[in-house]
Amino acid sequence: MTSTPTPTQSAASKKDESHDYRPKNERGIHSKSLFWADFKWLLFSIIVGIGIGAYLSYIDKGSVAWGLVISLLTYYIWRLAAMQQFYNWLSRSLTLPPPEFSGGLSFVATELYQIKKQEQLTHQKMMGLVKKIRSSLLALQDAVILLDKDDCLEWWNQSAEKLLNLRSEDQGHCILQLIDKPEFHAYYINATSPNDGIRLQSWQDSERYLQCEVTHFGQEKLLIIYDVTRLQHLEQMRKDFVANVSHELRTPLTVIMGYIETFSDQPDLDPKWQRGFSLMSQQTRRMNSIINDLLLLSRLENEEVTTPTCVDMPKMLAHLFDDAQVYNKEYGHLIDLHIDSQKNLYGSEMYLNSALLNLITNAIKYTPKGGEISISWQEVKDGCLFAVSDNGIGIAAAHIERLTERFYRVDSGRSRATGGTGLGLAIVKHVLYQHDATLKIESTEGQGSTFKVFFPASQVCCGESTKRLDCNNQ
Repeated sequence: MTSTPTPTQSAASKKDESHDYRPKNERGIHSKSLFWADFKWLLFSIIVGIGIGAYLSYIDKGSVAWGLVISLLTYYIWRLAAMQQFYNWLSRSLTLPPPEFSGGLSFVATELYQIKKQEQLTHQKMMGLVKKIRSSLLALQDAVILLDKDDCLEWWNQSAEKLLNLRSEDQGHCILQLIDKPEFHAYYINATSPNDGIRLQSWQDSERYLQCEVTHFGQEKLLIIYDVTRLQHLEQMRKDFVANVSHELRTPLTVIMGYIETFSDQPDLDPKWQRGFSLMSQQTRRMNSIINDLLLLSRLENEEVTTPTCVDMPKMLAHLFDDAQVYNKEYGHLIDLHIDSQKNLYGSEMYLNSALLNLITNAIKYTPKGGEISISWQEVKDGCLFAVSDNGIGIAAAHIERLTERFYRVDSGRSRATGGTGLGLAIVKHVLYQHDATLKIESTEGQGSTFKVFFPASQVCCGESTKRLDCNNQ
């Protein structure tokens, strides 16, 4: 009965075969040579033994069998001596060229020597590559720390030594003990990719800011730390500049708007000035909207403290629907509101109202007259979902990733015609970040868009309570 090799056996044979660097035809030639190298000596011994046996039989002092015994015994002793010589070479070192062996041992020794030589060359190349990588890591200005499966320090470069004041005795210590900051601990435990980096104020120098990124490979981790103090200061300068300029512009703009409205309401105003005052009034209102949005963004970026409450979402959505109907008068869209959940959200009512209204007004503005807008609030797995859908102009896939950048416009001419500030989705992004929510945009050019906001269960609450977990206890 013949046995069929299992898939594991077949895979193993293929794996062994893949390690043999010789072509198949050359391997076949070596196998035949190895077989013939030993067989020819055995055959020679048998022939000699028969000859000796014939001679002994001729002189009537023995038989053919005795000749074969003597010949095979001699062959066996000769092979034992060759095996001892082969073993002595094998015990010394495979890196030395093999001596001349008789029979198939010569082929085996040559093969072993060639394999060992190839391994040495590969090992030398690998060691050279490791040295280059190590030198490169040592030369980096960023701190690089290698952590083992138990989150303990295994190796670090010179920049890590300088930036974190590491010493040789720190090797083997847990990174969570060396960086004793709760926000780092929370990030380190939950980090899944280097894109999830965290910026921290240095625990050793309050004037310094560090960006930490963790990369997993196998059971070990690589921690990279950048000094972003200059970047932090530049960002703070930008935030302060935007906040201060927006605040300073507000007062003179209010005065200008007041005088424009006063002059435009004069009954004896020359008709030729009417259009000019109308345009000035329109542009000052637009500038006022931009300043208000910039101030709101500034408060969000500086994480202005607000008192979170359990926001009545059905009630808020009803108010948003009323505001949308007023805004929709000149567009004539059909707007539907679907409230399929009575769950509420824990957070800032003012910020949530601003973010969700932005999404609704965007859908109205970028949908041709007479379109359809759908607003929904529903409970989904692990949280709640707010969605706004339209059958408007849609957005090309190339623009979706950048939509939440401030002042980014898909079509600058069309956006200015709609009266937008270019800051709406940037405000939405910051509000959602403060509420641990995520925004997903689905759009097809010419067919419409859907903006989905997912709020995790940790942000969901019930009734008038200010506690997040009340829903889980009901």
